[in-house]
Amino acid sequence: MWTIYDHPTDFPMEFVARKVTVTHMGPIPSDELITGGTLEEVRDQLPPGLWCQPCDPDDDPCIVETWF
Repeated sequence: MWTIYDHPTDFPMEFVARKVTVTHMGPIPSDELITGGTLEEVRDQLPPGLWCQPCDPDDDPCIVETWF
């Protein structure tokens, strides 16, 4: 899955998508990420065939959405 962040603290000038692999032992963060100046730039770089899940009200405020 890929979670898109709106200008997180480690990339304050960009949108960032971070890849996380979900396993039976739980989520495993990856070093793989995508950056862009706009949300659309990041979405355009995601792998094809994913579907979007809007963020949950309890998520970190800089999370925009997650793609599975």
